[in-house]
Parts: sequence; C-alpha cells; structure tokens
Amino acid sequence: MYFCCLNQSTTDISFRRIQQLAIPAIIAGIAEPVLSSTDAAVVGNIPVNGTEALAAVGIVGSFLSMLIWILAQTRAAISSIVSQNLGAGKIDELRSFPAQAIYFNIGLSILVLVGTYAFVEEIFRLLNASGEILKLSLEYYDIRVWGFPFTLFTFAVFGIFRGLQNTFWPMIIAATGAVMNIGLDFLLVYGLQDLIPPMGIKGAAWASLMSQLVMALMSMILLLKKTQISLRLQFPLHPEIKRLVYMSFNLFIRSLALNAALMLAVREATYLGTKYIAAHAIAINLWLFAAFFLDGYGAAGNILGGKLKGAGQFKALLTVSKRVNGYNQVVAAILIIFGIILYKPLGLLFNKDPEVLAVFNDMFYLALISLPICAFAFTFDSIFKGLGEMKYLRNVLLGATLIGFIPSLYLFKYLGWGIQGIWLSIIVWIGYRAVALIVRFSQKYVPLARNSS
Repeated sequence: MYFCCLNQSTTDISFRRIQQLAIPAIIAGIAEPVLSSTDAAVVGNIPVNGTEALAAVGIVGSFLSMLIWILAQTRAAISSIVSQNLGAGKIDELRSFPAQAIYFNIGLSILVLVGTYAFVEEIFRLLNASGEILKLSLEYYDIRVWGFPFTLFTFAVFGIFRGLQNTFWPMIIAATGAVMNIGLDFLLVYGLQDLIPPMGIKGAAWASLMSQLVMALMSMILLLKKTQISLRLQFPLHPEIKRLVYMSFNLFIRSLALNAALMLAVREATYLGTKYIAAHAIAINLWLFAAFFLDGYGAAGNILGGKLKGAGQFKALLTVSKRVNGYNQVVAAILIIFGIILYKPLGLLFNKDPEVLAVFNDMFYLALISLPICAFAFTFDSIFKGLGEMKYLRNVLLGATLIGFIPSLYLFKYLGWGIQGIWLSIIVWIGYRAVALIVRFSQKYVPLARNSS
C-alpha cells in the first residue's frame, strides 16, 4: 500500500478509538494559540511599556491568525479528501495528491505574504494602532511573519496525517513546538545575564519563528519516515486537486467572514482605548485556547466522519456525531469550572496593570458563557469539513457574520455597552453557527442514517 497499512473494511467508533484520535488532536490543536498566548503573557509583563506590548501582540496575533486560518483551511480539505478515499477503499489512487496539495499550500502562503507585507502598516492603522503600539506591532510582525510559510506547510502535513486517521504525530510536532516556544520566549524576551541581552517584543517574535521552523522540519521528517508519501512533485495534476481547490475556495470565503468578525472585534476594542484592547487580547487568547481545546473532539468527528461517508456508513456517522458532541459538552463544562476557579489569576498571568485587569474581570465571564455554544458549533463545523460540506460552511459563516455579528456589534456599540457589547456579539455569532449546523445535520444526515441498512 502506498500510504500506511490501515484497516479500511471496518471503522472503529468506540469510546477508546475516539479518545485515541481526540486527545492527541487537542494537544496538537492548542499549539498555535499557545504560541500567541505565551507571547502575550510574557511581553505583557515587560517592566517598560508592557501594556502597549501586550496590545501590539494582540493586534499582530489577530492579523496573523486571520491569515493562517484562511489558508490553513486547506488542511481540512486535504483531510476530507484523504479520509473519504480511505473509507471508499481508494487510498492507493491518491499517489501524486499529497505532494501536489502541500506545494499548493506553500505557494498560497508565499502569495499572501508578498501581497500583504508592503501594506501591513496601513492594515495596523486600520485596526486603530498608533504611536507606541503601532511601532511595537511593526517590530513584532517584521520577524514573526516569516514563520507563515512554515506554519502552512505544517498544517498541510497535519491534514494528510488526519486523513490517514492519525493524530499522534501532529500531537508530537505541536507539543514540541509549544514547549520550545515557551522556553525561548522567557530566554529571549527577558534575556540571560551576561549571555543574552533582553530583546523585549522582538524576542517573542524570534521565539515563535524558530518554533514554527522546527515544527515544519519535524513534519517533513515524520511524513517521509512514517509514511510512504513522497514530496516529489509529479504531473499531471491529480483529479482530486480540482476538488481541493473548490473546497479550499469555499473555506477561504468562510474564513474571510470568520476573521472579519474577529478583526472587527479587535478594531472596536482598540477604539475604546489601550486598556480595553489589552484586556480583549487577554480574553481572546484564552478563548482561542479553549476553542482549539474543544476542536479536539471535533477533529475526531472530522476524521471518522469523512471515512464513514466514504464507506456509506451513515448510522455510524450519526452515532459518532452524538458521542463527540456529548464529550465536548463535558470538556466545555470542565473549562468553565477552571475558568471560574482561576478567573483572576488568569488575568494576572498576562498583565499586572490594575486598569487592564479591571476591564478583563468585568467581561471575561462572557467568554466562559460562550463555551457550551462553542462546543456544538466547533464540533459540527469539524464534522461538516470531514463530510466535504464546504459550501454550506461558507454560507453559515457569511450569515453568522453579516446577519448575526455585525448588526449586533454596532447595535451594542450604539447602546454604549463597550467591551461587553463586543463579547455579546461574539456569542450571537457563535450561536448562529451552532443552530445552522445542527439544523442542517438533522435535515440531511439523520434521514440517511435511518434509511441506511
């Protein structure tokens, strides 16, 4: 077999198998928010201009996350195609597909990097960055942005591993990158006496860049060592590349809508003042950490869902959807409990400014309230990606942003609800997504499960 030796005849959907997929996926999924959160926590405690540095990391982190999420959607498309072919017993027919998909991802990352680099100052000004915050944002961005192609390469490899029902190697890669980033953050930001001078926010950027490079190298080595996949580009283009481009295009549009909402939230928080964008940066980093944590069980649904659809096993698909949603509600409840217990210490971890902490303490409860809704939205979102329902996911995000988030954001702004209004708008946005996906699954896949033998 060209890929890995895998049992294609029966799909294991037991509790044990779901945990085997979900737990490594949770660890792998939190790598990117850990990178951003660690940068934020470390620079937010710099003795001089710590609050401004935290705001700068929040602005740049939001912008880079937007770019990464837009292009990293190819990971979901690659995983969907590989898993569906695996379920249909056609995995050997994908011989030339992985390398073509990886180079497609790298090419996109370079195009976007070149296209945005010259205008980044204008972009940050559009996000209301000015003065010291703008200066620090540019310093941080000018270094960290070069990790962008490495991240996209890593995500493409993760998509291949996921399609092959393997979340273990992505976990090893991501955990290594996260641990390395934490260590380098402290070493480079604060320095080492007589050996390494303190680099401040630039040190955080270098820490992220080096971690992303190591993750890319590990991805390449493990892909070549643990599978029979070659990175040698072969022609003609594989027929599935057309579907990859179509699925990725729909996911790009979806991610533009998703990130438009997040960037508008950053813009409005920055408009309120430095202490508000700093508090928002803390909250959004913690929320994204929780979101990627919840995405672990979604990943199990994504991986198993694609294979089950390829095999036509819709009853098993319905069972998987119920189980992973149930498990994710438990995870959401645990995260809420930890959030309540560590409410104030979490803020102090990122910043010591009493004004920033006062704003954070007044609004973080809204991020916690959103988590059970996030659990449904993110789980079904991942399942639908595995099923190849990219067009519907695109329409849901467009509706959630244009009909749910934006009107709510400016209504609450008009009412003078400040930072709380921004987070209430995020709850509306997530709620729209959850309801739309639950309705679609009930209308399309539940009948297929009842009618299948």
